[in-house]
Amino acid sequence: MDYDRSEMPEGYDAGRGYSPDVLAMWLNVIAQCAPPGLTNILDLGCGTGRYCGPLAEHFGALVAAFDPSEKMLRQARAKRPGAVSYARACGEYLPLRNASVDMVFMSMIFHHLKEPHRALAECHRVLRAGGVACLRAGTTDRMENYAFVPFFEASRPILKRTLPSESRVISAFQDAGFKLKHRQLVNSAMASNWREYAEKIAQRADSILAQLSESDFVEGLRKLRRHSETAPDERVSEPVDFFCFRRT
Repeated sequence: MDYDRSEMPEGYDAGRGYSPDVLAMWLNVIAQCAPPGLTNILDLGCGTGRYCGPLAEHFGALVAAFDPSEKMLRQARAKRPGAVSYARACGEYLPLRNASVDMVFMSMIFHHLKEPHRALAECHRVLRAGGVACLRAGTTDRMENYAFVPFFEASRPILKRTLPSESRVISAFQDAGFKLKHRQLVNSAMASNWREYAEKIAQRADSILAQLSESDFVEGLRKLRRHSETAPDERVSEPVDFFCFRRT
């Protein structure tokens, strides 16, 4: 998806932002896989910079944040985190020296890669020996558990043709010279309740929902808001696949 041809970057944080406790949880998940002596991180597909500053602060590391969208980078730079440098770049051509980073972090970008095998080969190239690649991903294995799916029926075929399967992710990394080190299914809170979740979805900041027709989106949002009026006052969570691969 070309984010620079959309208005999605401006509403991305409102639609996909984290509460501080959810961000802290994810940093702890990532920390389980961090290699010793971690000093340099590549945040590949950094988007609006949700992770750049927190990664730099949590690990005391320098972060190179790359994204192909100038609009996304504009939002990220506005956060002004320390120890982060930004560049417009895609995964298939990384402007970094060989063996120059200790960790590559990727959040929800695998399905956006035009040439995943080339991008993962680039990740292998820029990682030092013993370095790791950490990936948060949506997969077809979990699609029926995504909270929006029952309300947006037309999202199912889009999810099937867009998202990879868990096995495809693993095989792609292995083909690029990585070994699976850790795999975990993380239940991640999307909103504190269904009303908040409906308002986040209304931002249309999800690349899957952005592909729906206007009528399908409006009808799905109507169903979701109706549900939110009577739903229990509880967190809305979704399963996220987390992978850590070691460079071999």
